[in-house]
Amino acid sequence: MALGNEGLVVPVIGLGCMSMSKLKGSYVYGKADETEAIAAIHKSLELGGNFLDTADMYGEGENERLISKAIEGNRDKYIIATKFGVELDDDSKRTGNLNGSRAYLKKAVERSLKNLNTDYIDLYYLHRLDPNVPIEETVDGMSELVKEGKVRYIGLSEVGSETIRKAHRVHPITAVESEYSLIERQIEELHILDTLKELGISLVSYSPLSRGFISGTIKSHNSLDADDWRRWMPRFQEEQFNKNMELLNEVKKVAEEKNITPSQLALAWVINKGHVPIPGTKRVKYVEENIASTDIKLSQDDFDRLERIIPLGTPTGDRYANMSHVNL
Repeated sequence: MALGNEGLVVPVIGLGCMSMSKLKGSYVYGKADETEAIAAIHKSLELGGNFLDTADMYGEGENERLISKAIEGNRDKYIIATKFGVELDDDSKRTGNLNGSRAYLKKAVERSLKNLNTDYIDLYYLHRLDPNVPIEETVDGMSELVKEGKVRYIGLSEVGSETIRKAHRVHPITAVESEYSLIERQIEELHILDTLKELGISLVSYSPLSRGFISGTIKSHNSLDADDWRRWMPRFQEEQFNKNMELLNEVKKVAEEKNITPSQLALAWVINKGHVPIPGTKRVKYVEENIASTDIKLSQDDFDRLERIIPLGTPTGDRYANMSHVNL
């Protein structure tokens, strides 16, 4: 399908690669194995899923380098999206700052090109808005990268309507990446989706399975590994988790009637709404399951039923403990 109006065409589902590497020194959603992760990338390509999503701060460059290893010799068969803006120092260590300056952008893109062992990035996102740098300045710098041929298309991640409009006036924005799922619809409540539709910008939905929650494999807050990143997320705290499980149990009934998994139902929900989900996984079996969801058609009755289970505005818990840099 087309992303935006500038000519980028991607599969209807992508592959989020973050969990294939550590984040802040810890595994994100359980231990990852590089061999299995690379096999998952290859299986995705085999099944038509050649849209890979990463970022320079995932594993502080490790994730981009893993992708480079996986796509070696086949660069032209993949569409690679990566991100910058969560500042890394010259040793690729996180500083704790956001940086959208033109000078930092130039350093960041060269580092990503080197990590990925490529001379161009298909889709380059600003990972988080730097409140100290006007978005117009950042996007103007990204536009220069397009002119230089280092970047083909540009995007933004987790931004509000005003920021999107300002950015789009400087250079066409192809996609905005935000968390969006059956139980996370804040961008709908804030009318950000309406803004994207108006401007012809596509939504790339990360965490379409709510960081694995919708899969139903996580039974309780305490079942998460001690170093699992989700332990600190508001949505996975015990009281909210239990409330969300009640909603999920109803979703499971719909999935069972269709003889599909809750994950496949949730992905089909995003796809049938016209958006591109990028579920993250590091395992071949989940790549196969996720891509199979692209064949599922949902009727208006299906949408209505799911809406009754989880109406827009249902409190399901914030996606981050600190939401200060989201939807600015």
